[in-house]
Amino acid sequence: MPIDPYILLLLGTVGLAALLPARGTGADVASGASTGAIAFLFFLYGARLSTREAMDGVRHWRLHVTVLACTFVVFPLLGLASRGLVPVFLTDPLYQGLLFLTLVPSTIQSSIAFTSIARGNVPAAICAGSFSSLVGIVVTPLLAAALLSGGGAGFSADSVVKIVLQLLVPFVAGQVLRRWIGGFVARHKKVLGLVDRGSILLVVYTAFSEGMVQGIWHQVSPVRLAGLLAVEAVLLAVMLVLTWYGAKGLGFGREDRIAIQFAGSKKSLAAGLPMASVLFGAQASLAVLPLMLFHQMQLMVCAVIAKRRSHDPEAVPSPERPAAPERTAVGAASRSA
Repeated sequence: MPIDPYILLLLGTVGLAALLPARGTGADVASGASTGAIAFLFFLYGARLSTREAMDGVRHWRLHVTVLACTFVVFPLLGLASRGLVPVFLTDPLYQGLLFLTLVPSTIQSSIAFTSIARGNVPAAICAGSFSSLVGIVVTPLLAAALLSGGGAGFSADSVVKIVLQLLVPFVAGQVLRRWIGGFVARHKKVLGLVDRGSILLVVYTAFSEGMVQGIWHQVSPVRLAGLLAVEAVLLAVMLVLTWYGAKGLGFGREDRIAIQFAGSKKSLAAGLPMASVLFGAQASLAVLPLMLFHQMQLMVCAVIAKRRSHDPEAVPSPERPAAPERTAVGAASRSA
């Protein structure tokens, strides 16, 4: 299974920050540009989310509640349970990053791509991912305030203002202006997708530069990284099993179970990185490391699962739902973090 090219860009950005971290005036410029990039990123999220699609998806509320419960209840509970792995497998900063990972909303594009490949309920995956991202703008910072005490996450009145100004206000502005700019956004989605990714790379560079200047990377060893990967592999496996068999126990059909599994087991790198930069400041580089590793892991594992699901006997396409076109799973999902 090939590595997501975007992960290579992210790793290259981390390497650049390690060799040439932004300092002094350069750090101020990078920080200001990163703040603007985050605001623009969420503005585009708001402009892309179709209000009509969101409203059409409300009628399938049981599925959406199930996905939200997996994302913002089950995941955080597993994150809290992993506290017992400190200090044997994880250092406290890595644990805080892992816990933050469990608070982040689900993905949109990759959930849609994998659901389509597996011939599941694509409209439900679209709405579930969109609802999760929207709810996460508010819920993720609140959960971080409640659960990340003493882990470097700052949740003061100032951080509330930053979150509102950088995330929520631009998102609402995008929704309000969607009536006039929605067509432009749809026509230029590839170009704007590059802007998305460039913004995230800038956030990564700024966060890891601060970490290098602060010297926090001396806290991480190869053994600790191996322990983190092992813990994340177990976390992903548990969520994939729970979303699939839990949805079956709740009476969902095959297509809905596929959407629940892919939307309920994944975490968004695109949403998590900007939030971490607001909440963690100089500690953001360690905070987002577990999320970056989990992102690549979930793409590779879910790609294999999606291809296998597409060959299930029940996946025979009906006249109402033609077969999804063949494509490379990781390539389809990697268009969005």
